[in-house]
Amino acid sequence: MNKGEFIKAMAGKSGLTAKDTKKAYDAFVAVVAETLKKEQKIQLAGFGTFELKHRAARNGINPLTKKKVRIKACKVPALRFGKAYKANF
Repeated sequence: MNKGEFIKAMAGKSGLTAKDTKKAYDAFVAVVAETLKKEQKIQLAGFGTFELKHRAARNGINPLTKKKVRIKACKVPALRFGKAYKANF
């Protein structure tokens, strides 16, 4: 499912127009991005938690040259699904 299909599915479930659903989707994505940039987490009961995880520095291998490289520590966004959401599967 791509973004357009997702928006159509959300519009069908919510009864909103596709245009209004796209605005809501874009707002949701913007709020998540802004919150994670502030290094805060978002907990949505029944769904999951958006948060930044810290990835430690590590050694890697360049697949083209086969040389060892040092990969810097970084922060990556993550979504951890909640128990209630997992129970649906």
